[in-house]
Amino acid sequence: MEKTILKIGGMHCASCSAIIERGLSKEQGIISASVNMASEKAVIEFDSNKIDLNKIQALIQSLGYTIGHGKKQGEVKNLRNKFSISLILGIPLFYLSMGEMLGLPGLSISFAINAFIQLVLTTAILVLNLDIYTSGLKRLFRAKPNMDSLVAIGTLAAYIYSLVLSIYYWIYGLGNTHLYFESAAFILIFISLGKYLENLTKGKTSQAIKKLMGLQPKEATVIKNGQEIKILISAVVVGDVILVKPGEKIPVDGIVIDGYSGVDEKAITGESIPVEKEKGDEVIGATINKTGVLKFRATRVGIDTMLAQIIKIVEQAIGSKAPIQLMADKVSFYFVPTVIGIAIFAFATWLLLGQSLAFALTVAVAVLIIACPCALGLATPTAVMMGTGLAAQRGILIKSSKALEIARKVNIVVFDKTGTLTKGEPIVTDIIQAPGSRFNVLQISASLEKNSEHPLAQAIVDKAKEQKLDLFEITDFRAIPGKGVIGKIEGKEVRVGKPKWIGAEIGRSLEKQGKTVVLTAVEKQVIGALAIADILKDNSKEAIDEIHKLGKKTAIITGDNKLVADSIAKDLGIDYVLSEVLPSEKSDEIKRLQKEGNVVAMVGDGINDAPALAQADLGIALGSGTDVAMETGEIVLIKDDLRDVVTAIDLSKYTLRKIKQNLFWAFIYNSIGIPIAAGVLYPLTGWLLSPVIAAAAMAFSSVSVVSNSLSMKRYKI
Repeated sequence: MEKTILKIGGMHCASCSAIIERGLSKEQGIISASVNMASEKAVIEFDSNKIDLNKIQALIQSLGYTIGHGKKQGEVKNLRNKFSISLILGIPLFYLSMGEMLGLPGLSISFAINAFIQLVLTTAILVLNLDIYTSGLKRLFRAKPNMDSLVAIGTLAAYIYSLVLSIYYWIYGLGNTHLYFESAAFILIFISLGKYLENLTKGKTSQAIKKLMGLQPKEATVIKNGQEIKILISAVVVGDVILVKPGEKIPVDGIVIDGYSGVDEKAITGESIPVEKEKGDEVIGATINKTGVLKFRATRVGIDTMLAQIIKIVEQAIGSKAPIQLMADKVSFYFVPTVIGIAIFAFATWLLLGQSLAFALTVAVAVLIIACPCALGLATPTAVMMGTGLAAQRGILIKSSKALEIARKVNIVVFDKTGTLTKGEPIVTDIIQAPGSRFNVLQISASLEKNSEHPLAQAIVDKAKEQKLDLFEITDFRAIPGKGVIGKIEGKEVRVGKPKWIGAEIGRSLEKQGKTVVLTAVEKQVIGALAIADILKDNSKEAIDEIHKLGKKTAIITGDNKLVADSIAKDLGIDYVLSEVLPSEKSDEIKRLQKEGNVVAMVGDGINDAPALAQADLGIALGSGTDVAMETGEIVLIKDDLRDVVTAIDLSKYTLRKIKQNLFWAFIYNSIGIPIAAGVLYPLTGWLLSPVIAAAAMAFSSVSVVSNSLSMKRYKI
């Protein structure tokens, strides 16, 4: 079995994805197909012994879609312009057609001129929205109608109907004075508004992949025959010896064979404190060498590197589809042909019952117009627009309809540690002065560490600056790799480093809290200890408490050791601890929670969190984090305030509730209106729904949907 991800162009509505999925699923050799309208990608699993990729692509093209063409740049702007111009043209059209009915001052022009102006304005609006007709009619002729097909038929029916009446009047001076140009025009205006709003809210998921790929350096310095040679990273092979100087990115994964340095792995592992690397240690591609020179042997290159695996996981997770979208696709797939069938059936039935062609045509047009899905098209984007606007005012970006659906079902919220629950910067948390010592342990330590390039040295120096301590001059300074630093102050030997090197056990209780303990000795006499840790954010505890009040569980997931993770979980009251988890394993942990029946929300800020954010049912990224995390998450917290997790979940639930209300009103009008438009009341009452009333009902359904969305302004948490 093989899996491929294809970019598909030419999709215009939810029914398009359903058409492609059904077309693919019928083909022998295709195991599964999931088409995501938002990302415009199809994730296809197939048996390569029965079908090849070329045939799959040809099949999609035979359905009327293209391969490898996504949205054109500036499409949102084009849709906005199309709607704006259509609306400008629609205002005088509305005045000409409905002004007298609404009691507006009339114009001193004849019906013939009025009809001609309406024809010109409507034709211009039709031309502006020509893509609806090219898409809708093409799908109709292929017997695969979509929403555009229904819009095309309905508006063309109203347009042609009015055109015939106008021509009849212009020739004979007689005819029905009720024209329906405005019906065709305003259907298109509403639809163009819906498409603009929908595209405005779509996330740019593909950019997450591009930014991940951008982490990898383009070149590597390889040592061959004792010489340093720069080659393209694509030319690196397993076994090559690679040299990395301070400030350079490590090009691929490998094992250190010589050198000592601190490596910043935050971009991949999420850990804030640079990791010391020496002979025998593993290094990860795309991390940054901070201090010393490293030589390492490449062990994983190309698609096997940790970064490549993260990219693959993110891409596959992004290709998945939310359940509510599957339901919408199914409804859309059946709705369009059903409405067309009802219109044709009603037309034929009334002809067979002896009614005139004009009567039967009026019924068919009324069915198509009242069933035009402008309300359906506005139901989701208007609610999303209001919901995202309210959220943005509160510093929350909601990027995905998936978030709106899943938020209410979430029962466990998983937090990344570094940069999410913690500040992501090491600081001195505890200062222990040895009893009877006349030396200031912080002052002595900072005096020595100011000369060091060790990752923790800056934290000690910053603490001394905070206390405005004067630092001593140092002589004979030396750094002992993996142990600490040594030097002299006024002729006395001073050491700052690991407890094992100093030879004392002060601060063991602090180590049990997950803190890094550094001892300081003068003339081999320990004068005290400093504890360094990545401390909690001010609002972490409050956020966890509020989530618990919602009846949801919490978990922490981190690459850090169990001691640190357990300590933080205890301080915050977190329910579950997932520690020592590699970046590529984070999404697996999320999958495990999901398999246990949980609906999981993941909160993170680093590139290493991207796969987990994409895999989670609801991904929440912090605005202070990496661009990749923010692109992958369905929700972004701009203010970096974890209490906004609660607000985001509540607002998402509220927005989804409004979407469901909108869909209800949109469908109820169709459920009631279509039978009436088909003439079911005519035999009983002698009353037939005219296209004008059908258009008014359609417009009212749109107004009710928009009004319901606008009522969201009253939202309060």
